[in-house]
Amino acid sequence: MSDQFVWKDEYNMGVEIIDEEHQKLFETINRLSLMTQKKGGWIGGSKGRHACKKGIEYFKEHALQHFADEEEYMAKIDYTGQERHKRIHKGFREKTLPALERELEKTGYSPEAIDHFVGVCSGWLIGHTITEDMAIVNDQESLWEDLLKEDELSAIKKATTQFIHNIFCIKSEMISDTYNGEKFGKGIYYRLVYEIKNDNKRQEIFLVFEESLLLSTIGEIMGIKSGRINAAMLHSSRHAMQRFAGRIMDFHMKSEPYELAEESLLSYEQFQKAFSEEKRVASMLFNTGEGYFALCILTPGQIQETLGTPIHHDNAVEEVVQYIKIREEQKEKAPQKKILVVDDSATVRRQVESLLSRDYEVSVVDSGVAAIRTVALNKPDLILLDYDMPVFNGKQTLELIRSEIASADIPVIFLTSRNDAATVKGVLSLSPSGYLLKSMESADIKKRVDDFFANNKQ
Repeated sequence: MSDQFVWKDEYNMGVEIIDEEHQKLFETINRLSLMTQKKGGWIGGSKGRHACKKGIEYFKEHALQHFADEEEYMAKIDYTGQERHKRIHKGFREKTLPALERELEKTGYSPEAIDHFVGVCSGWLIGHTITEDMAIVNDQESLWEDLLKEDELSAIKKATTQFIHNIFCIKSEMISDTYNGEKFGKGIYYRLVYEIKNDNKRQEIFLVFEESLLLSTIGEIMGIKSGRINAAMLHSSRHAMQRFAGRIMDFHMKSEPYELAEESLLSYEQFQKAFSEEKRVASMLFNTGEGYFALCILTPGQIQETLGTPIHHDNAVEEVVQYIKIREEQKEKAPQKKILVVDDSATVRRQVESLLSRDYEVSVVDSGVAAIRTVALNKPDLILLDYDMPVFNGKQTLELIRSEIASADIPVIFLTSRNDAATVKGVLSLSPSGYLLKSMESADIKKRVDDFFANNKQ
């Protein structure tokens, strides 16, 4: 069924007790999802509400038991990545689940809160199953293997929440310690590069803050009534962020001497390019109630290229004014349709982005799991989806997109090298909006996308 999470044979690790628990968790998520699919309310009224509550308790019990069984198995085989893996379990157990449970209690287990619970838990479960869990038996590389130790990460989290309170006078909550660079709202992307003197290395920090956060805090303090970020506000934010990043470097580098070598203001596309090519040391997303804030520290020693125009004393005024001018020009244009490109080939992603970015707001991701996360934070108007991707292919990705109420109606066009009848027939039940071949001329692909939007104006 297209509205269900379907267990696939390739999800099996070959460890019976773990595979059985995975299937139970998937089945529980499916039952919870079905309970809230009746438009305008619950299936079964108050009885349905009670059933949902019990289902959530059941899911939690099985998740915690699964973590215990998996950690016992990792210890038994002496798995080298077990400490990292246990940290991810702990983050879900002690951060994600409690935050979702607080929302459920606050709303009286409303259908919206249940949908949120299902969306977050299913995304986490699927992503964790096909990456970290499969790494136990397949010895595949983890994206997060360079993360700081837990006590260091905790210290940076504490420093960040304190900083947000000091500078914005508001409380914040970390909602993810594995932020993957997804777009949220209208963001300001600020990059700082530090030179580590003793090791001749460089350390890169990204600070991302939603425009609404600046307007409702620093903008209000400065008496700005226009609802637009101006140069004075952005200069003030830059200097505050420099002080904050310095504190983070103190925590991270401890006694090693460092100095700020470069700073720049970036577009989302520039931020995404750097973020998609580097491993993370720390990557946290915070909800302040007034807007999101993200702190990202990338692996030292791997930064090869300058992004944006470096800001220094002589050009700071000019660069900030230009940055704001470009943002304002973009706002004044008619809102562009948002397209998400999902393809594991960096070459294809660059080609499609280049082809479409003049007329559309294009985001790119390299996997089905990343697509699900991006859709949740920044719902696109169209998804261009590859079929042949490792671990999680295009059909499985589309099944997940269709299974979530919030994304079920997003148009999806396959853009793939596959042209055999069996593949095309196999995805028809998922109602794709089209099927394009990568071998087509670029102009033809662009015309098909243009025609799609022209024919679907509503």
